[in-house]
Amino acid sequence: MHRKPRIGLALGSGSARGWSQIGVIRELERAGISPEIVCGTSIGALVGAAYAAGEIERLHDWVQGLRWQSVVSMVDLRMNGGLIEGGKLVDFFRAHFRDEGIARLPKAFGCVATELASGRELWLREGPVIDAVRASIALPGLFTPVERDGRLLVDGALVNPVPVSLCRAMGADIVIAVDLNWDLIGRRHWAPEEAPEPAPAASEGMLASFLSKWRGARRESGEGEQMPSLLEVLTTSLNIMQVRITQSRLAGEPADIVIRPRMAGIMAMDYHRAGIAIAEGERAAHQALPLIAELLGAGPQA
Repeated sequence: MHRKPRIGLALGSGSARGWSQIGVIRELERAGISPEIVCGTSIGALVGAAYAAGEIERLHDWVQGLRWQSVVSMVDLRMNGGLIEGGKLVDFFRAHFRDEGIARLPKAFGCVATELASGRELWLREGPVIDAVRASIALPGLFTPVERDGRLLVDGALVNPVPVSLCRAMGADIVIAVDLNWDLIGRRHWAPEEAPEPAPAASEGMLASFLSKWRGARRESGEGEQMPSLLEVLTTSLNIMQVRITQSRLAGEPADIVIRPRMAGIMAMDYHRAGIAIAEGERAAHQALPLIAELLGAGPQA
């Protein structure tokens, strides 16, 4: 006699590339695949929390409407601990999404953060959803760390970019993982293929101007080569780290299925390009459906 296997979904880190995971979820749901356990790291924690709360369509509609100017408007610049405080972002989600705590979510949910002092991996499985997500997305150098129970927490991608292990610990029989960083090293072009959006208007102030320059400014070196912007250097360096850590973690803690959207053309701060990312997530998930169906048909026996 067969019992239905418990499906876990491990959503990975990847900044703006994370919107592709909305497409992955929507494609799985269209195919009748609805994971009971949802775990996330960094942007995967944000998308996973929305899914666990039954709000993935609302998140989909919101990110589809994002423009570069609206991304800038949620940034609160500072130079102590990180460039972005994150208060505006947290306030936005508190105002638009009901947070009744992780324990009351319709789906089991957990996310990963890193303790800054010790480097320990922490699994956040209780308390307010938004607070847990804010800790998981605290990318060093960009977002300020989060204080929780007397400890400073930063992005979980430093230790576990694709949290397969957390899914297993929460009881998943089959884990579907999403790796957003697999194709970044050596394949990314500095210049975007399509024309960039216009810079924010002067009325948006010094912050918008600074971020616009930080995001895309380049200079010519003495040899005539294009130099990447500060943000590109920082995020590409972190990408290298995440790719290597992800490879190591997935080798030791393999998922049953790994969905790998092709996201090399999406830069870390391209949150306004959600349509492209979501469509690629749908494509990658659709490609994996036959293998997922095969696994589910051979689930564990009672």
